[in-house]
Amino acid sequence: MSEQREGGCLCGQLRYAAAKPPLRVTICHCRFCQRATGSAFLVEPVFDAGDFRVMAGEPAVYTHVSEGSGKSVQIHFCSRCGTKLFLTFERFPGAIGVYGGTFDDPDWYERSAVTTKHIFLSVAMAGTMVPAGFNCFDEHAMTRDGIAIEPHRFEAAETLGARKP
Repeated sequence: MSEQREGGCLCGQLRYAAAKPPLRVTICHCRFCQRATGSAFLVEPVFDAGDFRVMAGEPAVYTHVSEGSGKSVQIHFCSRCGTKLFLTFERFPGAIGVYGGTFDDPDWYERSAVTTKHIFLSVAMAGTMVPAGFNCFDEHAMTRDGIAIEPHRFEAAETLGARKP
């Protein structure tokens, strides 16, 4: 990619740029992401911190302890309009997870079975559609101590049904 890709908040006070395509894309269906987005899931392109920068404004930060990992997650947001822009993680130092819909062009990065995984499908909202061939995980993609979990893949697109709490 020869040009940086930019994004920002609703009011324009905060602007950011990514210098390269994301390392990976995580589509997270956990309750935290459902609440944080007010939607069914978060589309989260993940960047190396060296490839991401805030260009204008100073984001406010809310720190939350993840129920899954027990580690802190920092939500960076606009104090004026409330838009959540990106996440930093105690568990993944050096990584920046962007709220994908905040890019000026939210379709610029690839979301294929090669680059993207779905996590926390055990609590995904009923009616959520998961495409065939993507790496899927009922919870996180790794254990609390960092050991990778074997993914499962649907052979055909799957619509998830109601789940018990």
